Amino acid sequence: MHSRVRSGTIGAADVGDPAGVDVVWGCARRRSAVASGKPLDREGDAMPDIRPTVGSGALVLNATYEPLCVVSVRRAAILVLSAKAVCVADGDGILHSARSALPVPSVVRLTRFVRVPYRTHVGLSRRAIFARDGWRCAYCRGPAETIDHVFPRSRGGRHAWENVVAACARCNHTKGDKTPAELGWRLHSLPTAPKGIAWRVLGHRAPDPRWADWLDLREPEAA
Repeated sequence: MHSRVRSGTIGAADVGDPAGVDVVWGCARRRSAVASGKPLDREGDAMPDIRPTVGSGALVLNATYEPLCVVSVRRAAILVLSAKAVCVADGDGILHSARSALPVPSVVRLTRFVRVPYRTHVGLSRRAIFARDGWRCAYCRGPAETIDHVFPRSRGGRHAWENVVAACARCNHTKGDKTPAELGWRLHSLPTAPKGIAWRVLGHRAPDPRWADWLDLREPEAA
């Protein structure tokens, strides 16, 4: 399913596909790059000297400030340099091109509204289960090492968010094909499918604290 753009020239490919954005650096900058041996892009233009940083991702917001996805710092910088996005929150460090410097972008907002399809559910994976359960065993709260089906699959249990939890190897082995009730165990919390903007945008990825305002991650203030 292709994204539809209401206005302008920004499409979903500009957010996620490196081939979708062209940055014009100018003849003088191109000659400088060739002389210095810096890498050129497919059009022969000098690319910014972007190295991995501690926060190597940037949050992309729609023109309406709605969170869309997370892209690499390089992708975010190219969106800003090509005037397809503006930086609304800086990260750590400075990116250098031939003749300019750009603060590492942590959050960028597209200059044109983009209509994109949204996932209606979060994909179930081992890493996502660990993230949902805080990397702790659902039975003993020790460090999680594997996943366990609360109602065993050998007895018809489903492989679904509501029936899968993180577990340590010891609890997983001891439980075997029994249910927690049969062992007198209890779950510290009932497993459910994760919800919210952060899960839809980030999945199991840990958020940068600077993204909290846009992902509804701020803790409510005490009354």
